[in-house]
Amino acid sequence: MSVMQLVYASRPFGFDAATLIDILFKARANNTVADVTGCLICRDDLYLQLLEGPEDQVEKIYHKILQDDRHVEVTELVRHVVADRMFSKWAMRDDPVQSWMWTRDQVDQGAVTRSPAHEVLHIFKRLASQAA
Repeated sequence: MSVMQLVYASRPFGFDAATLIDILFKARANNTVADVTGCLICRDDLYLQLLEGPEDQVEKIYHKILQDDRHVEVTELVRHVVADRMFSKWAMRDDPVQSWMWTRDQVDQGAVTRSPAHEVLHIFKRLASQAA
């Protein structure tokens, strides 16, 4: 069975610990019901999220994210169909990535949207291998 993988980036609006906990709590509950798994990388200047599951469910969740005012400048980075999930055991894994990704200056200069899909996916592959 193939699954849709969708990766987007956005800038948080009003980022704090309470907001992040709320996002993760709701995402885990909704994703479990929708058979969607994934990972959210979060910093005060960047959300980078991979969603994976049935295409209609991934689309539905992504549409909600596009309407969510906690996300600014939502940009789709990757959309493709894969044979296997990367985060099959995680309704929504979270990772407060600190230093091994883009710096704040790189994010401000557009590094996220200029990165090729394989580089973006490599970030998640690294997290998936650490989660196993």
